[in-house]
Amino acid sequence: MLPFAYRVFQAIIQEHTFYRAAQILNVTPSAISHSVNQLEKELGFSLFIRTRSGVELTPDGKSVQPLIQAIINAEERLEQAAANIKGLNAGSVRLGAFSSVCINWLPPIIQNFKQDYPDIAINVEQADFTEIAAAVKTGRLDLGFSALPVNEKLTILPLIKDEIYCITPADFIPANRTTVTAADLVKQNFILQRGDYDKDTKAALDHYRIQPNALRFSIDDQSILAMVEAGMDMGILPELALQRISGDVNVYPFDTRFYRTICLVVNSAQAKAPSTAKMIDAITTYVTTKYPEKVLRHPGAV
Repeated sequence: MLPFAYRVFQAIIQEHTFYRAAQILNVTPSAISHSVNQLEKELGFSLFIRTRSGVELTPDGKSVQPLIQAIINAEERLEQAAANIKGLNAGSVRLGAFSSVCINWLPPIIQNFKQDYPDIAINVEQADFTEIAAAVKTGRLDLGFSALPVNEKLTILPLIKDEIYCITPADFIPANRTTVTAADLVKQNFILQRGDYDKDTKAALDHYRIQPNALRFSIDDQSILAMVEAGMDMGILPELALQRISGDVNVYPFDTRFYRTICLVVNSAQAKAPSTAKMIDAITTYVTTKYPEKVLRHPGAV
């Protein structure tokens, strides 16, 4: 029922090139170009502009993106509702998650979900907090994991508080042998991911008056541990990020405790889709079972 041009529009945004959009839709690149030209003709303005890295939306394209995405999402909800009425439990879930959730939570969540709903397709996109919230807001993702505060106007479901720790070389022991204090951090430099220098991580560093010129950046959590293990600097990582990465390092709490609050962000329209609602229940059930003392909410309908 959905105009093919809308699927083309969605595929180009997802893949960033006409060629890859053609591949995932199993059509020729010329068919993609023709569809875009026809849609632009009907709308009366250009939707895409070519760049060195591919294509991106024009300002007018960005204006209509949420409207086109809403039409696509509405049809998908209709298809899912019809499938559920017929007892098929079909549909799809588009889920965004940051690195440590992808590594530690999603494998068991998806494994359990697929056992219960084998006909529901799951698509996972790894990104940072800001990118996930923005994609959920436009409807490109149905739901995603993020951390408070969230600036976008979305349904927010707090999950757990994830403590932030100081990672030190193996030969470093704080003065009180238990927690890292301000005195331990004099003239120390820190390694972290650039996207983490925000929110709760920044609050911890600011509390101990760690200046920006004392920060170095790495590409991922395991690289941070490798650099700390080599004695280059200290690191700062949340508890969840430490579960499946290793290194000959020490992990200490700060004498003032800092936490990030992991949450789900949900597009209120997409939350009504049966498959999305089932995934929300699966996630909250998993978190409640795994962290009975830490969970901030109980499973339930949005």
